[in-house]
Amino acid sequence: MGKKTIETLVGLFVLLGMLGLLFLALKAANLGSVGGGDTYTIQARFDNIGGLKPRAPVRTAGVVVGRVKSIGLDPKSYQGVVTLEIERSYQFPKDTAAKILTAGLLGDQYIGLEPGGDDKNLAAGETVAQTQSAVVLENLIGQFLTGRAEAGTGTAPGTTGAPGTANAPGVPTPAASEPKK
Repeated sequence: MGKKTIETLVGLFVLLGMLGLLFLALKAANLGSVGGGDTYTIQARFDNIGGLKPRAPVRTAGVVVGRVKSIGLDPKSYQGVVTLEIERSYQFPKDTAAKILTAGLLGDQYIGLEPGGDDKNLAAGETVAQTQSAVVLENLIGQFLTGRAEAGTGTAPGTTGAPGTANAPGVPTPAASEPKK
């Protein structure tokens, strides 16, 4: 092989590698829409959208059926208005519920659609009536800590011992549990 053909093959190999990296970057950022067929839009209103972002997936039973097109704020009700772009091949009943869910414990958020049993389907431009806002991890932790403080941890006031230790009420101390001689 001549020097020119080796350089050409190396150049093609590098170009294919760069295209592969670009494809992976687009997939990781949810920007590469494969198939991008005919879609219709519906809206959903949430009290709290959490960390939901445009281009987040819309899933039903774990299958991606669309993407979040845009997120806005209704100036009258102060609710987040999420516009969903759904593939036309998927039709959902009018009583479908939309929830903001998290992929894993700390993963990205997405919209989960739970189909209802209505005979009529949602049409383009309609609003999903039943929604459930995002669960914010910080709020859950705060509720757990304040609920835990109200219920009591079993320690005496002013102490830092764990429940089940000698200073917990109703637990005998080691000296009390030993038989007297």
